Parts: sequence; structure tokens; C-alpha cells
Amino acid sequence: MKIINSQAKIIDCDVHNEIASHMELVPYLQEPWKKIVTEFGFRIPFMYNSPIGVLRKDAVPPGGGTPGSDWKYMLKHLVEPLNMEHVLLTGDTFIHVSNLPDADYACALASAYNDYLIEQWLEKSPVFKGAMVINMQDPQQAAREIDRIGPHPDIKAVVICGASRIPYGQRFYHPIYEAAERNGLVMMIHPGSEGSGISNPPTGAGYLSTYLQWHTSLSSVYMAQLISIVCEGVFEKFPGLKFIFCEGGVGWLPHLMWRLDKNYKGLRWTAPWLKKMPSQYIREHCLLTTQPIEEPADFKHLQQIFEMIDGENILLFSSDYPHWDFDDPTVILKRLPEEAKRKIFYENAKQLFKL
Repeated sequence: MKIINSQAKIIDCDVHNEIASHMELVPYLQEPWKKIVTEFGFRIPFMYNSPIGVLRKDAVPPGGGTPGSDWKYMLKHLVEPLNMEHVLLTGDTFIHVSNLPDADYACALASAYNDYLIEQWLEKSPVFKGAMVINMQDPQQAAREIDRIGPHPDIKAVVICGASRIPYGQRFYHPIYEAAERNGLVMMIHPGSEGSGISNPPTGAGYLSTYLQWHTSLSSVYMAQLISIVCEGVFEKFPGLKFIFCEGGVGWLPHLMWRLDKNYKGLRWTAPWLKKMPSQYIREHCLLTTQPIEEPADFKHLQQIFEMIDGENILLFSSDYPHWDFDDPTVILKRLPEEAKRKIFYENAKQLFKL
């Protein structure tokens, strides 16, 4: 796909910086993890693989290697042609460490990656901002990691995988949210490993057969996590916390808010800590990224969804570079009003991340 020059300023909220080789992380690890990674690689499980590949072939650096692994080429290939003021680096493989059965190993990988992210990416260009990773199955260690890395001025978010063994609203995770709020960081849920490792099946119906089915059903994971987060009172307990639901689509949100509000009216005694309608918490504390944006045959249907969810105020542009379903900002959402595009492509992220 040829990227066309863009004049409007852009902040991209989901750019995947890749590690070219597992050996790049070895200097940041302690023993015995250093030896394990050197000999066996990362060993992070993935259940569903794209039959067309995940990475764009035109994003391979000039010297070869993995797309997204060369910060200089990322600036040249993505940032400069599209006039991007900042990109949020969300990593890739290490988002999913929470699916490893060995919690200590998962924590070690997360810490090593965070150090690597700062030294090998964030210190290279002021364009780069970072989303640190944590191991969600060890909340106490995750909170300590947030306190260790979170004060860095270029760390703006904590990215976690959509897959989990326990829904994210439950109090097991609250030490993590307390640390994120304390450090002024946004929580960010990103898909990719649902159904893998020690996580639950990727859908309530069980395991699907193909990548097509899995990729299409990802929004159901987001729906379950969002319901849990709201109904368990996370935003009452941590009023300064915000969540980004990344790469899960947006078309499902109106139905979820309507259904949740309706059910809450009759069952509010099961969530007595809530002081507002569930949809109000969502509007005040949750944002979604645009990629992969639903593209109905009739654009007015997408406009209607945007009106239902106040899209111009809760959406953040994301390209998903350098993945196969990359969204070019010069192509998507062209028929939205200019004010709405300015907010989605730039202002919302600038305000959220205090850039």
C-alpha cells in the first residue's frame, strides 16, 4: 500500500515496534531468564495465525529484518510522510506475556521489554511515546513495575492483552489500576492472543476454527471486559482512570450501552456502588481506537453509529502499522466533518496523553 502525504497533524495511537531478534532483549534480562531466552526464544504462545501474514511486506527496513524493528525507517516510512506529531508505540509480542504459565518469567520479560523500549526507542526521537507492558497475573509485581517505569515522561499508557483468565473489572486487578492512576497512565487493552496459553477460550462458545472467525469475534472479548470493568465499580474506585479499547472495532458499543443501561435499571441492587448509569461511565472514562474501522456499504450508517457513541470525542486514530490491516489516515473517514476528523486524528490523543 502506498502511503500518500498528509498535511493535517496526526497522533497515531497504535504503532507496533517489533524486536528483530530475541537476542535484542537478552542484555536487559537477568539469569536464569537470560539463558532461557538465548537458547529458546520468548516462547509466548499464539493460537491463531493469519494465513496472509501479519506484517506488511513494504514495511521491511532497507537493510532487511522485521517490519517495525528499525526506528529510523519507521520515521521515514510512516511518521514523516503522514505528518505524524507523535506515535504511541504499543509493542507486539510482549503485550501477551500474561498468557505464559510461569508468572516470574512473564514479569521478567515485561520488565526487560520496558527497559528496551525506553533505551532503544523513546530515547531516539521525541516523536515516540510508549505504552509499557505488565504481567496481569501478578498484580503486586505489575503495580511495582508501573511505579518503576511510569514516571518516565514518555511513557503514556499501560498496554495489556485482551485475553485473561479473570475479567478485568474484578478486584484481583485493582492494585494495577491504583498504580496506573497514581502515575497518570491510561490503561490500554489490545487483542492478539485470545485463546492462547493460559487464557480462556476466545469466545463464550469456545474455540473457533480459523483466523477469520477469531479476528471477527474479537469485539465480543471487549464487550465482556468492558461490562466487567464498569459493573465492578472500577471507575468509582479509581475516578481518574481511563481505558482505551484498541483494535476491537466500534460498531458494537451502542448496543452494549443500551443493553447495559436497560438491565441496570432493573438490577441495580447487584451493583450498589455505581452512582451513574453504566453508559455515563463509558462516555467519561473509555475511548476506542479507529482501527479496524467498520466500513458499511452505506457511509451514513457509520455516521449514525458515531452519533450514538459521540464518536468525535471518544475515538482515537490508530493505523496498526506495520500490520497487514493498516489503516491509512488519508483514506479512512474522509467524509466526516473536518472538526470531527481533527478531534479523532489529533486533539483527543493530545488531551488524553497530555502531549
